[in-house]
Amino acid sequence: MATQEYDYGMIGLGTMGQNLVYNMCDHGYSVAGFDKDTAKVNSLESNAGGRKVLGAHTLNDFIGALKSPRVIMLLVPAGAIVDAVINELKPFLSNDDLVMDCGNSHFTDTDVRTQQLAKEHIHFMGVGISGGEYGARYGPSIMPGGAKEAYERIAPMLKSVSAKVNDEPCVTWLGPGSAGHYVKMVHNGIEYGLMQLIAEAYHLMKECIGIGNDDLHKVFAKWNEGRLKSYLIEITADIFSQEDDLTKNRLIDMILDASKQNGTGQWTSQSAMGLYLPVPNIDTAVSTRDLSGLKEERVAAQKKLQWNKATFKGQPNELIDWLENAVYFSMITTYAQGMSLLQRASKEYGYDLKLNEVASIWRGGCIIRSVLLDDILSAYSNEPALVNLVVNEGLANKLQSCQDGFRLAIKTGIETGVPLPVMMSSLAYYDGYRSGWLPANLIQAQRDYFGAHTYERTDRAGIFHTQWSQNKQ
Repeated sequence: MATQEYDYGMIGLGTMGQNLVYNMCDHGYSVAGFDKDTAKVNSLESNAGGRKVLGAHTLNDFIGALKSPRVIMLLVPAGAIVDAVINELKPFLSNDDLVMDCGNSHFTDTDVRTQQLAKEHIHFMGVGISGGEYGARYGPSIMPGGAKEAYERIAPMLKSVSAKVNDEPCVTWLGPGSAGHYVKMVHNGIEYGLMQLIAEAYHLMKECIGIGNDDLHKVFAKWNEGRLKSYLIEITADIFSQEDDLTKNRLIDMILDASKQNGTGQWTSQSAMGLYLPVPNIDTAVSTRDLSGLKEERVAAQKKLQWNKATFKGQPNELIDWLENAVYFSMITTYAQGMSLLQRASKEYGYDLKLNEVASIWRGGCIIRSVLLDDILSAYSNEPALVNLVVNEGLANKLQSCQDGFRLAIKTGIETGVPLPVMMSSLAYYDGYRSGWLPANLIQAQRDYFGAHTYERTDRAGIFHTQWSQNKQ
């Protein structure tokens, strides 16, 4: 058994864990791995191909193989499993050891774990990693949070294994405490919104112009050559070309229309609501996944809720152009909502996030990478205190230039009965945000009428309450 020879330890040897281990080894680091599943431990070593990797079958052997002070990475499911692993580890740990949770833990759990382990002089970091299995193997976007001095210990390794854009590593220290896991949570919330709006574009094209999979592939591939260029548009183009091994049909047509979720989108919405900040594209994307899960109810409702919908009488290319505008517009507002949430949370939780740095590390490796992030990076580099991306001059002009086509796409959805929930949320958010007056005065009057909740006035300072003349409690 090797004794204190290995630079890093990895607990959790699923595909993500193994791929990250091999990535680290390819950049000159030695890694010991542990998993309770013996088959995964054996697989780590058998597939190592000469890399300096150790598959440990016991925690004692695992700990004994690591250089001191130890750095241990966890890639296990969020929640109680993380706490269970930490509790099993603690008897083996010493002062100044560092534990890195690289899974999708809730940021509040990360804060609790950081504080608890600090009492025992053990460092803890929450590190968000995005890029899936391929990213873990060849370069993910990495979002670390925690003590700055702890980050400096592992910064060279993280920079070497991360994705690169223009030779710049897609990793940076984001802030103290749970900053890394918070940024990763919002990343995933944005991901929910982007995925849903792309699906809505597919839905409208399929229903209104009967476009087939080959042409859908061409549309998305063409979109990926321009302003919509992004990882999600790229893989969407590929998906429409994929054949099903079981039936020889296209695979997309054989997949059940009921989508799952892992909770990070919901967490984003919950956090935004707690901070009184609107992220309607993300909220709606989460709810739409929930609606898709009501498959049996939807099939039954389809038989009862009939409607003589209109048919689209325009040219197919016309609708495709409108939808390109719609997707671009909605992409901008989805990123805008996510970045605004990061800005609000940074102030609330003391993260001191640099939003230009967040945009920078999202440009490569991660699921929401897109050319639009170059514009977002530029916007926050020039205006660090920018309150919302939609009022950045460059992005505001882009929104203005494509809103006519966007509105026509939504009008088509309304007339033909095709649901466009995130696109509609995007437009409502934009129209509401640019409205100097909203009818919230009526809501305040109603609240004061039935609950004496008070209101403010437009003509003088202070808090007011009225004894309404026909109060009918």
